[in-house]
Amino acid sequence: MRPADLYIKGGTVINVYSGEFLRMNVAIYKNRIAYVGEGEQSIGENTRILNAEGKYVSPGYIEPHAHPWVIYNPISLMSKVVPLGTTTVVHDNLFFYLRMGPEGFGRMLDDLTDLIGNNLWLVRLVSQAEYPGERDWYNETDIRRLLDRKDVVGTAEVTRWPLLYKGDPMILDTIDYAKSLGKISDGHTAGCSYEKLNSIVDAGISACHEAITANEALDRLRLGMWTTLRNSSLRPDFPEIIKMITKQKVSTHRVLMTTDGPHPAFIEDEGCVDVLLRKAVEMGVSPMQAIQMATINAAVYLGMDEQIGGISPSRLADVLILPDLVSFRPETVIAGGEVVAEGGKLSAALPQLDWHRYMEKNPFGIKKERLQDLNLYRYPHYTADGPVPVASFRSTVITRKKEMDLPIRSGCVDLSKDSGLMYASLIERGGQWVSHAILENFATTLEGMASTYNTTTQLLTIGNHPEAMSKAAMRVLELGGGIVLVEGGEVVLEIPLPLTGMMTTSSDFGKAVEYQNALLSAVQDRGYPFHDILYTLLFLTCDFLPGLRLVPLGLYDVRADEVLKPARTM
Repeated sequence: MRPADLYIKGGTVINVYSGEFLRMNVAIYKNRIAYVGEGEQSIGENTRILNAEGKYVSPGYIEPHAHPWVIYNPISLMSKVVPLGTTTVVHDNLFFYLRMGPEGFGRMLDDLTDLIGNNLWLVRLVSQAEYPGERDWYNETDIRRLLDRKDVVGTAEVTRWPLLYKGDPMILDTIDYAKSLGKISDGHTAGCSYEKLNSIVDAGISACHEAITANEALDRLRLGMWTTLRNSSLRPDFPEIIKMITKQKVSTHRVLMTTDGPHPAFIEDEGCVDVLLRKAVEMGVSPMQAIQMATINAAVYLGMDEQIGGISPSRLADVLILPDLVSFRPETVIAGGEVVAEGGKLSAALPQLDWHRYMEKNPFGIKKERLQDLNLYRYPHYTADGPVPVASFRSTVITRKKEMDLPIRSGCVDLSKDSGLMYASLIERGGQWVSHAILENFATTLEGMASTYNTTTQLLTIGNHPEAMSKAAMRVLELGGGIVLVEGGEVVLEIPLPLTGMMTTSSDFGKAVEYQNALLSAVQDRGYPFHDILYTLLFLTCDFLPGLRLVPLGLYDVRADEVLKPARTM
């Protein structure tokens, strides 16, 4: 018998297979678990022994639905969450594919193979907002080639789920191809009725994280979906949906948990999968059930339970030593057989990437002079056109349509005397088109903001002073992507996001926290009434949430499925 490289002695192993807590030792050789039992025969002269007396030995946690682009990037995200016990993360590739294309995205994955933890990926089949040329970019051939990769475990959520219900051929065929490879198809079915869910499941969707009530979660579970309970910065849903387990006593063997891409400060303050475990147990779920949902259940869902998700011989050595089953914060994190964090501090090295070498699309093709045209930022309208459709924010991301009679000046809406309304323009990076909207309840004294941080990564501008909006837009162009606020003719805040226009390139997670806190404070000081500005910006330009949306096709009424004011050519 070869001696173990690492030997965890005297701890209580959390056996997620049997549901037992067993006092056993764990031997690790290279990157695999070699032995679980009471014997000590695998201890050798050079074996490192970790004393786990009075502690628990847990499988590494699994986050099955992550968005590694909420200001942070995949490297900075993993540097933060692995010390918290999350050793496997299933990443969504949305903005990487959107800006890099299949070749650039593939090169990035090749260069991330040395990143700590198990980094798995889901690939999008469509974007989150239809745009001209979308189906050429998201084509079946390129996506199938990505699905053939070992580190790609399936297809990502189709946020525009009516495409599934209506039987979109490319999407259904690609899901079938993923299934033929034994891979999953993640889902997004917000607002989908039980009757329509039948069709979604029939289309091949494996899981959904969008239930916001216990009954909605139960509908998904009863139809055979893996049901993912969400508690995130945008949607802290646990108090309601956890009742499916605590009150209705359903089996949890097909139940998962996710933080669903929370903003940086949420992870900094609350954690990742560890916070899900704490919350679940606080609300009445047993510690064993909670850990099973965060480990073996997710591994079975991914079809990887013979690799990850439990402490058993031949499994990857992703192991946590926990001081208790209250905090669920590990004292020691072992990933791939190596001690990578102790006391919440990362000890593993991080890869250094030249992010720019993956880009297939140029950051901007528009000339700076074009952004000086103040008519790009005004809402074109004539009195004879009738009331103006206004996108009125009801919550962080939900808007509703309001018809308003507004003053018109020189063929444009005049907001010079109304601090409660904002102009909004979505400008194509290459200068081909611009879409216009009027927003209510977004801010009151915001003069000018420009941001590539939105679901299209185009240049979104918001404000009540076209001059300030123009200056902010030009500064974002100079940065190559990011978020800029202008007031009194001066830049008062700038956040460079050169990686796809969504992310910092820093491997320091604290930089993302700093940027988010500064932005939230700045917009709240100017009348923003909600708690999560990043998701407000992100989803204003999507085409699947209720209300009016500013998308590449124009001002879009989601419920009516109608473009109220088409984008105009620049």
